[in-house]
Amino acid sequence: MAYQTRGRDPLLDSSMAEAIEKRGKELAGLVLLAIGMMATAMILTYHPDDPSWMSATDAPVKNWMGHLGASIAATVFMVIGWGALGFAIMICGWGLRFTLHQGEDRAVSRLIFAPIWLALLSLFAATLTPGTSWSATHSFGLGGLFGDTVLATLMGLLPFGAGLSLKLLSLIMAALSVGVGLFVLGASRRELLLAARFLLVGVIMSYATFRAMLGRGATGAAHASMGLKSGVQGHLQRRAERRAEEAAYAEEEERAARIVPPAPARKLRAEPSLVNRQPNAPAAQAAPKTAPVAAPAPAPAPKPEPEKTGGLLSRMPSLIRRPEPEPEPELVDREYHGDLPDTPGPDRIRAKIADAIKSRRHPTEEELEVQEIPADKPLTKGRGRGPDPLLLAPRSAQLPPEPPLTAAQARVPQAPMQEPVNDFATDGAYDDAAYDDSDFAIYDDEDNLPPEPVLQARPRIPAAEPKKVVQHPPRKAPQPSTQARAEAQPALQFEEKPQFDFELPALSLLTNPAKIERHHLSDEALEENARMLENVLDDYGVKGEIVSVRPGPVVTMYELEPAPGLKASRVIGLADDIARSMSALSARVSTVPGRSVIGIELPNDNREMVVLRELLASRDFGDSNMRLPLALGKDIGGDPVISSLAKMPHLLIAGTTGSGKSVAINTMILSLLYKLTPEDCRLIMIDPKMLELSVYDGIPHLLSPVVTDPKKAVVALKWVVAEMEERYRKMSKMGVRNIDGYNSRVEDALSRGEMFSRTVQTGFDDETGEPVFETDEFAPEKMPYIVVIVDEMADLMMVAGKEIEACIQRLAQMARASGIHLIMATQRPSVDVITGTIKANFPTRISFQVTSKVDSRTILGEMGAEQLLGMGDMLYMAGGGKITRCHGPFVSDEEVEEVVSHLKAYGPPDYVGGVQEGPEEDKASNIDAVLGLNTGGNTDGEDALYDQAVQIAITDRKCSTSYIQRKLAIGYNKAARLVEQMEEEGVVSPANHVGKREILVPEQ
Repeated sequence: MAYQTRGRDPLLDSSMAEAIEKRGKELAGLVLLAIGMMATAMILTYHPDDPSWMSATDAPVKNWMGHLGASIAATVFMVIGWGALGFAIMICGWGLRFTLHQGEDRAVSRLIFAPIWLALLSLFAATLTPGTSWSATHSFGLGGLFGDTVLATLMGLLPFGAGLSLKLLSLIMAALSVGVGLFVLGASRRELLLAARFLLVGVIMSYATFRAMLGRGATGAAHASMGLKSGVQGHLQRRAERRAEEAAYAEEEERAARIVPPAPARKLRAEPSLVNRQPNAPAAQAAPKTAPVAAPAPAPAPKPEPEKTGGLLSRMPSLIRRPEPEPEPELVDREYHGDLPDTPGPDRIRAKIADAIKSRRHPTEEELEVQEIPADKPLTKGRGRGPDPLLLAPRSAQLPPEPPLTAAQARVPQAPMQEPVNDFATDGAYDDAAYDDSDFAIYDDEDNLPPEPVLQARPRIPAAEPKKVVQHPPRKAPQPSTQARAEAQPALQFEEKPQFDFELPALSLLTNPAKIERHHLSDEALEENARMLENVLDDYGVKGEIVSVRPGPVVTMYELEPAPGLKASRVIGLADDIARSMSALSARVSTVPGRSVIGIELPNDNREMVVLRELLASRDFGDSNMRLPLALGKDIGGDPVISSLAKMPHLLIAGTTGSGKSVAINTMILSLLYKLTPEDCRLIMIDPKMLELSVYDGIPHLLSPVVTDPKKAVVALKWVVAEMEERYRKMSKMGVRNIDGYNSRVEDALSRGEMFSRTVQTGFDDETGEPVFETDEFAPEKMPYIVVIVDEMADLMMVAGKEIEACIQRLAQMARASGIHLIMATQRPSVDVITGTIKANFPTRISFQVTSKVDSRTILGEMGAEQLLGMGDMLYMAGGGKITRCHGPFVSDEEVEEVVSHLKAYGPPDYVGGVQEGPEEDKASNIDAVLGLNTGGNTDGEDALYDQAVQIAITDRKCSTSYIQRKLAIGYNKAARLVEQMEEEGVVSPANHVGKREILVPEQ
């Protein structure tokens, strides 16, 4: 059974469907064109230093397509080199075809061969010789890795020399690239024939044009001479007609002058040919003209001269200054004629037209009379009329009343500021035939003259612009270190990571500086602040000028050039007043070393946070040769400040609570942990506050657990002194001067598998009497650096100030060569904590914010630390007294914990037992003797002194501290201890009321 099905009508008719299909292709073509242009920009702006998945850098992206474009361009260039340009050409070509509906149906069949075309382009680019800049930044040629590989294979197959093979392959690849490229781009035979036809026609037209130009040269002179001759004749005829008209105008002028005599007025000498003629003020506004220049000074009225009726040369100034054809003047009479005779309307209109034309052609002296003297006004560019000149008050009493048509004031044109050109003919006896006017035959018609050249006014002296004081110091782009580039470049999965016993922490454990908000003040705001600061200083009687403004991340320094005779101390003493007047938290004023200016540092409204990762990732830290680098922060200009603890060689830090002192110590510790392994550096941390440094307990770099007991801290410092003495003995045996020389000797010996030996004389031979030597061998072992970090020195000085000071003095004086360095911090920088002995042995100091000027002078020797902002703002005094303001980086507790967890993963630390337990008794007594601390138990030497003191007291029957001091030639304190010991043992009695003691032991 068959069912009948009714055919459904289509939703859209054929014409509508075809139109939609065309619009869709056009839209697709436009999209392809946009993609092709972006691809072209991406490829043409490719730069090898842009960040990508193959290279990591903090430099700004130079590719126009941003980070994505830089990554894609780097990948494509690495594979096929400059053959990547074929992508952009292909996309743009097919986008144009889809847009113009030219051969878009051939897209699929042609684009199949696109990879072959790209390969040919890459191979052709590989045959080209790269430049020096390309070779310096790339490890492959212009054709990428693919082009280099295929080119090497093909050159190996050809039986020619390298040079000939390269040139032959270059020609072949060029021809193939062009042919295949035309095929891929969809070129048909008809299009190729059409293009060839256009090229042929263009060549023929160029050749014909060239021949025509050569033909003109032969007949050009004849045509020119004929043209000049006809032009001269026409010009003479027009001049005769003009003379006839001028005679008629003169007669009409005389008739009008008889009716109303001219009013007296102040006159200005002016040359009619030099005046820009304009009928009246409204007409001048309707017809823009070249702006007039300043009028010359008034001169006495000239004597009446006969009418100038010279030839063409006499009218040369007016010819060369004549503007474009002027509009017809309005029907405005410039003069008041009083009671004119009753004439018919048309005759009166014709008379006014004649007067207007006459005033346009030849203005009379009456028309040149000055009614108002305009002030100077500048020239304006182009042909437009500039602003109206300023008008002085007219002398209305000397002028007759004006009719309604001339009620508006008419501006009198000003003479240009140029030397006037004198007319050649001044009388009627001038003969035109005596001069050759053929040179002026180019003016075929008087009304079609060339435009008037723009009058050049006298050069005006420009107003002195204010000196630009905002200076952005040239700052080199931050270069990432080797570690930062290695971490930013992801390792491929098939690459095996090398295995090490210890791996330094990764920078990814710290805060990324890209997340930090940056604040920048505009130059206008800085200029305004500089001017305001000058006014504030002027209010306090300080004369000077702000010559430079140097903005930074935290503070901005204004450099003041003081007036001669102004003392710097006077400006420095105004720091608090300047801060109050500028509405700033604080202001630091100091001299700039090496310059004659005074630096005034004011805090920024929005403070940038300095991140530790940004400093550790810099090349100054990661790739430097410093033994013990410390990332201190950034200076005023924002540049990183990296210092070496090995060169300091010890560091003293002071600052109040909350000034950033403990955070700075954490950043210094992390700087060492990110740079050195446990074999290179060991740490001893003393933290009497039991809070700040306890988080590092258990890392492999420690020589002992974190010391929190002040008494054990004294023991630890004495162990460090003993270690220093032991290292000096080893270096003495080796014959080196410092730890670097010792370690280099050890490395050389370990690389050769040798043992250290030293020849020692043990005596003399009994038979021959010659000396006898023995060889002492010992295993070489590298000595690591030891850094002792004391977080709070004031607590230790309160418990055992004398012993602590003796140990610190001994270490500060001698520990540098042995590789032992101290970092000591205190929050109470008073003279009882930072004694003169400690200051003398710590030339490198850092001061954070303190409470008073006295504390600032105690730590730095000068004021300024009390004006700091806190939160890491510091003054860094390097050896030599040069002080630099730095902004310390911030590191959070979470970052410290992550780094510590990473270090603890490599096993427990190798502690040295004697650090907290103390050395053996004999070594301890020797250390006390070295330090002069024989307070506990008498040594053999002191026992001998005691026996001598007892013998003197029994023999002389006299005992006092000063007497024992003189007899034994010892110090007063030691003599007092001996007397007290004799009193305890019953040798002498206690002192009576006059200080005398009795000898209780009978005389022997």
